[in-house]
Parts: sequence; structure tokens; C-alpha cells
Amino acid sequence: MSVSRSRSIGTRLMLATTLLIVAVVGVVVWRWTTSERDNLRSQKRTEARSFATSLASAYMNELDDDNWSQIRVGAELLLQDNPDFVYVIVHDDRRDDRIVAAAPADLVDQYVPDLVRLDITRAAIDRADVSGAEAETWLLRDVGTRARRGERIVEVAAPMRVASGKRTGVLRVGISLASVDRAVRSAELTAASIGALSLLVGLFGAWVLARRMTSPIRRLGASAAQIASGDLAHRAAVHRADEIGELAGKFNEMTTALEASFGQLRRTLTTFERFVPQKFLAVIAPEGIDRIEVGVGSPRRISVLFSDIRGYTKMSEGMQPLEVFNLLNEYIAAMGDEISRAGGFVDKYIGDAIMALFDDEHTDGVLDAALGMRRTLRRFNAERAAKGLVTLEAGIGMHGGDVVMGTIGFASKIESTVIGDAVNTASRIEGMTKEYGVAVLVTNAIVEGLAHPDRYHLRLISAEVKVRGRAQPVALYELLDAPAATSGGSDATPPATPPAVSGGAT
Repeated sequence: MSVSRSRSIGTRLMLATTLLIVAVVGVVVWRWTTSERDNLRSQKRTEARSFATSLASAYMNELDDDNWSQIRVGAELLLQDNPDFVYVIVHDDRRDDRIVAAAPADLVDQYVPDLVRLDITRAAIDRADVSGAEAETWLLRDVGTRARRGERIVEVAAPMRVASGKRTGVLRVGISLASVDRAVRSAELTAASIGALSLLVGLFGAWVLARRMTSPIRRLGASAAQIASGDLAHRAAVHRADEIGELAGKFNEMTTALEASFGQLRRTLTTFERFVPQKFLAVIAPEGIDRIEVGVGSPRRISVLFSDIRGYTKMSEGMQPLEVFNLLNEYIAAMGDEISRAGGFVDKYIGDAIMALFDDEHTDGVLDAALGMRRTLRRFNAERAAKGLVTLEAGIGMHGGDVVMGTIGFASKIESTVIGDAVNTASRIEGMTKEYGVAVLVTNAIVEGLAHPDRYHLRLISAEVKVRGRAQPVALYELLDAPAATSGGSDATPPATPPAVSGGAT
């Protein structure tokens, strides 16, 4: 099967390399520009704080002497010499924070300048005497030709104090961040240029690397196709001192193992002729079905289900052997599907009887299987009745406990089996369905192990029943086809008149 170029390793490697380079360059550009922006803004803030503090000290005496014109001249000269400075404002505390000096001059005699937001002005006046007020904001209007509306600025406020330490006013300085933004854009352009160059170099390197990697892989693919055609003597000719070379070596080892496996396959086929259920193999032959041996056993805790057709002997007397054979095959196939669907497996067929096993974690599954078998049997009988054929009725008995799963037999014939009290008891319980006149009987060993008892409609038949061949009595429950009306199905009310057990044993 050919691989499209979009799915090839070379294309994927180049794509992965491209994405990696883009990610790395993106992170580098982001970190670089962020660092550059933070550094430049920090410098502007430091510059603004230094100017504000110096100007506040320089203009303190003029403010105290009401020499406002001198302050205005100094502020105008400051703006002329520093193009990044947008405004200088001096508030006088003694005149209710009125602006007594400012550049631009149209701010004089205002209380709240219309250059920045109100909260910026309040913070400058209220906090300047404590630790200074510093904020990054934007202009609400044009400031002559120096700055445009919406331009970002940084404002710093510094207190103006007389020699006694008393605050007499606040000086505010606004500095434009336009130069910072230009520097950041320049850094971003430089980083993008370097990133684009790195991407081109990386793509070329990825292309070269992809060709070096895919060439031996293609040769390995050709060798695999040749071996798949039946040439097990072929070996891949890839000689490299890297992982691909190691893969080629393992590939050749696999081919050698394939040649040896044909002998093992013949032994497996011979063993498989003895037929063992697939789920049984996981217990008695974990290393493979070619290693099954007589007398191998494994202790397990399982649930056992026995099902038997009622009146089978009498029914078969009136039918031809082929009819009986076909009927049994149809019936067993239908029942086996329900058992498999519920998580169990058929261990063996004993004439018309079915013996099925369920692992301990499928304790609920054995009841699901019984209910499914009942539903399927009803459909099975309906189809046969519609054709005028004989219908069937079956009893089902279930019990659980510790058993040994293993193999018995001799050299030329091995058979899987289950040995334990649970098997014999389940068989006896199935036989008791005729005496009690019910379809399905379950012992307390099954009921007590249910994970979801409220899912089932269970009716207590008898709390203690003596089973033939067993010293300990068991409790018997009838599993009803109808769903439970309320939770707590395992505690359902027993029948008004429980059937008697003749002689105290069955």
C-alpha cells in the first residue's frame, strides 16, 4: 500500500519542524518585545519620576512666593528641550488645588485639567504627598502639535514641600510613550526578520534530514512486501548505526522467526484439533495453545450455568435423527449467543444440556445470560410454532464457587474440564426446576455475589434446601423474567406456600 505525500514521514517531519520553529520564534519574539517594552517603559517612568522630583524641589520656593510666572517660563523651556514631555502642571494646595502654573498655558486656573481622566487627577492630588502618584494613561485631547488625542502617556506626580515639610502643592509631569511604541515595533520587525530566516534554514535542514530517514524506511517497506509474497529467505539490506539500522536488524530477526514459526504452526494445528474453548485457553494455556498439556489445572472462582431441554428423550423418539440434530444445532447456537453476550462461554454440551462458565467478575452476567436465554427461547418457539414445528422448554440452574479448570485425557486426546462442587450443585439445581415447576433457579452463592441485585426480580423459594450429594444446604431463588418493580430484588417476598422437598433432599 503506497503512502500519500501528505502522510509520509518526510512531510510530517518537515511540518513538525516548521511548527516547532514557528513556536520557538514566536516565544522568542514575544519575550524579546515584551522585555524591550517593559525596559523602555521603565526607563520612561524613571525619567518622569526624576524630572518630577527635581522640578518639585526647584519650583518649591517660587510656589511659596506665588512667583507663578517663573514656574510657567521654566515649564515652557522644559517642554521645548524635551520633545517627549507633553505637559507640566502645578496645583496649589492653598487655593483648593487650582492649577497656578502649567505648560501648555491654557491649563492655568483650572482645577481638573481636561488632558487625562478624572481619576488620574484625583490620584495625583490625594496620593502625591504619601508615595507619589504614577499612572499609565492616554490623552483625552490634542496638545498642540506635541501629542494627539488617544496617545499613551505616563504621568508622575510629586509633592512640593516647604522647608518645614508641609506640602503646599503638587507637580505633575506627563511624558509620551510614542517613542517607546516605535522602539517596540522596530524590535518586533527585527525579531520577525530573524525568525523568518531561521524558519527557512530550519526547513532546508528538515528536508535533508527527512530524505536521509525515509530512504532506508522505503527499502524496509520493499523488503516487507517481498517477504509477504512468500520469500522468507529474503533479508533487508539496510546498514546504519542508528535506530533505523536497529529496526532493520529486528526486522531480519523477525523474518528468521517467521521461518521457524511454520513448524510451530503445524504443532498448533494438531493441538487445536482437540478443541478447547477460547476463554478456557487463557487459563490453561497462557503461553499458547501449542503448549497445552494433560493434567494442567488452575484454581478459579466461577459461576456455573446448566441448561437442559425438558422432555427431550420423549420428543426425540417421535423425530428423525437428522431433525433432532438440526433442532439441537439451532437451539444451541441461539443459547450460545446469549451466553457469550453476557460474558460467559460454553464449556461443553452434554447431549441436549449446556454447561456454561462465567468468571467471578461476571457474577451478574450469569443472570443476564439466563434472562437472555429465556427471551431467545420464546422467540425461537414462536418461529417454530408459526411453522407448525415442535417447541421446546428448558430449565436453567446456577451456582457459584471454587473450582479447578484444567485438562484431562491422555496423549492423543485432551479435553478441558471443570472440577468442583459448584459444577455438581449447578447440575442438581437445574434438575430441581422440574420439581419446583419454575424455569430458572439460582442459589444464594450467586445472589450474594451480585454487584447490582436491584436489576433482577428474584423470588425466594426456600431459605434451606438439601441438595443431593451436598452436606451444606443452599437457599434457592427463582429468577423471574419480568423486571423488578422495586429495588432490593434479592429480598423479594417468598411465595405463600413454598413447595415441599420430598425427603429433605434432592
